[in-house]
Amino acid sequence: MKKSLISLFMLGALVTSCDMNLEPQGSLSTDTSELSFDDMTKLRMGLYPSFRSLSSGSYITIPELMMDKFNGTLDNGNRNGQLANKLFNSSTGEFETIYYNEYSAIAAANFVMQEIEKFKASNTVEGEDALLLERYEGEAKFFRAYYYWYLFEHFCQPYTADKAQTPALGLSLQLTYAPGGISSNYPGRSTMEETLNAIKSDLTDAYNALVAYEAMDDSDLQPETAYLSSDVVKAFEARVCLAIGDYAGAIAAAEPVVTSKRYELVPATAYESLWLDDSGTELIMLPSASASEGGGIGIYGIYNSTSVATSSDYIPCEDILLAYEEGDVRMESFFNAKQLNIQTQNYITFAFNKYPGNAAMAGNGRLNKSKPFRASELYLILAEAYAVQGTTPAKGLDYLNDLLEARYEAGTFTDLALQGSALIDRIREERAKELIGEGFRFGDLRRWGIGFTRSIDYPVIDQVAQNPVALKNALNPLGGRVVYEAGDSRYTWPIPSAEMDINPQLAGQQNPGY
Repeated sequence: MKKSLISLFMLGALVTSCDMNLEPQGSLSTDTSELSFDDMTKLRMGLYPSFRSLSSGSYITIPELMMDKFNGTLDNGNRNGQLANKLFNSSTGEFETIYYNEYSAIAAANFVMQEIEKFKASNTVEGEDALLLERYEGEAKFFRAYYYWYLFEHFCQPYTADKAQTPALGLSLQLTYAPGGISSNYPGRSTMEETLNAIKSDLTDAYNALVAYEAMDDSDLQPETAYLSSDVVKAFEARVCLAIGDYAGAIAAAEPVVTSKRYELVPATAYESLWLDDSGTELIMLPSASASEGGGIGIYGIYNSTSVATSSDYIPCEDILLAYEEGDVRMESFFNAKQLNIQTQNYITFAFNKYPGNAAMAGNGRLNKSKPFRASELYLILAEAYAVQGTTPAKGLDYLNDLLEARYEAGTFTDLALQGSALIDRIREERAKELIGEGFRFGDLRRWGIGFTRSIDYPVIDQVAQNPVALKNALNPLGGRVVYEAGDSRYTWPIPSAEMDINPQLAGQQNPGY
């Protein structure tokens, strides 16, 4: 039975139910008291495939398609249409899938931590083995923090200090592994402060455990590492701090990683290879994936057809296409000219090609590797934190210029000389241009308190491409009616209705607007 439990866990075979404390399938009556040290390593390794999946795919495409930079075509079969056209509700299946997958991954992390603690309590563990076990437990805590943060940023209202201690605005927290299935034992929602404290505590523990291990083996403190490092923890901590308005914390977390010079920005001449070949010095982490072992992500097919050359599900809006200036290598790296044939009519436009498919990954799905943390994000975090904090905004400008110097062809970029609101506006624009398609747009607009009206008009492209019929005629007209007001309730996703039904502690705790 022991080996059965391990193999099932490694395959990620978790029970599908509404229980937040999901247990590896087949293990309910399994005695794990005789697990070996090797089993601890196997359990630890079982956490990585979930992270690879939950940091890519629909977890980053849905927050992009919901916002202002993509339009759906009439040929997309309404794939992601509810979300893209603001027609979703608490029964929308994509939210339910995401919600339960995140909590399943949290339960798996809790299970690994429990088994490690049990192993340490019944075995004498010293030296390198002790550091390894601390590392494994630290990794599990990082993953738990990552999943809780995703849930917090999407299923909780935007954080403000005045709402931090308001009851039931945070997440349902389960910080120990407690299988059962008795609905009366399910937790209700915590406060925002309690949720954030849990996330911060896990990140602190993860960082300390990894630093201790790295004193013995620092081989993961380098670009493209497949495993967590203390730099990865700090990169994520900086992301969290920026999102909640803790600018000093964001600077303190991001700056040491950037100034370490371990993750140099990819130069303009090699930037396209970052996406074609999934390689580059600015990749702080690159989860393992290969043609033989799988693990690639097929984001290309969410925007474009992999079988019909003249078809796309979603195309970039004109405003983002026109935002890239002459010499900016991101334009040709992220977009390619394409002829669409929509309902027998031909149109010329640009398709989204940031995830073009890595030839080494093989397959017809145009697969790429997940890229959860890049140095460019840290430069943008530092630029924004310094600019908004206001004490030394010039440092923010320096970081912005450093990033842009790497994104323009030689001789085509002149350092910007901006300050005040003009600097902040440019930083926000560069986040849109640099991070498009990576899942940040939803969180950015909601934390900035900015609304939008999505446009399906392409007057410049129609004129330049000499489209005989306006491109808007190829697009779903519902997309042009999508309006998000500043502070719109739809900037917070609903707790899935199935979860509201199964957990009596959530009564009266649904998010506003649902």
